Amino acid sequence: MKRISIILLILSVFISCKDEVLPKPKAFLSLEFPAANYVETNLDCPYSFEINSMASIVRSKGSVPCWINLNYPKLNASVFITYQEVHNNLDSLLMDSQKLPLQHTIKADFIEGDVYVNPEHKTYGMFYEIDGDAASQAQFYVTDSVKHFMTGSLYFNQKPNFDSIMPAASYIKSDIKRLMESLKWN
Repeated sequence: MKRISIILLILSVFISCKDEVLPKPKAFLSLEFPAANYVETNLDCPYSFEINSMASIVRSKGSVPCWINLNYPKLNASVFITYQEVHNNLDSLLMDSQKLPLQHTIKADFIEGDVYVNPEHKTYGMFYEIDGDAASQAQFYVTDSVKHFMTGSLYFNQKPNFDSIMPAASYIKSDIKRLMESLKWN
C-alpha cells in the first residue's frame, strides 16, 4: 500500500508539472521593406517628380505620351499615372477623377480623401486612401488648375486581399505622397 501511495505521489507530481497548451494569438506578418531612396525622374514630359529607386518607370502602351507606370516588381504592384493638358475642361477632368475612387465603394471598407495644396510648386489635388478588398488601394489627382492635370492609381497584380497587401500598400502610399510633394510642372 505504501508503494502504491509513493507511485501515485510521483505520478501526480509529473502529471501536474505539464505546461498547459494554449493557442497562439493572432498576429500580422512582420514584413520589412527597405528604406526608400528617392531619385528625380528624367522624362521627356511636362512634369517631373521623385520616385523610390525600388520602382521602375515603364511607358504606358499606346499612343498617349507621358502616361507611365511605376512598377514595383518586388511588391507585385503598379501605380498607373496619366497626364493631360487642360483645355477649358478642368471641371470635367476633376469630376472624372473624383468619381474614380467611388467606383470602389462596393468592395471598400473605407475611403478617405485628403486635400493636397502646394502653392510653391503650383500643385493642388486630392489623395484617396481606400481600405478593404477593393481593386485599387490609393488614387490621386494633381493639377495646376491652368494647364496640367495628372492622375494616378495603385493596383496590385493579384486578387485583392486587404490583410495580405496592407503592408505593401502602406509602403507605396508613402511613395505616392512623396511623388505629389515633389511634383513640378516643366
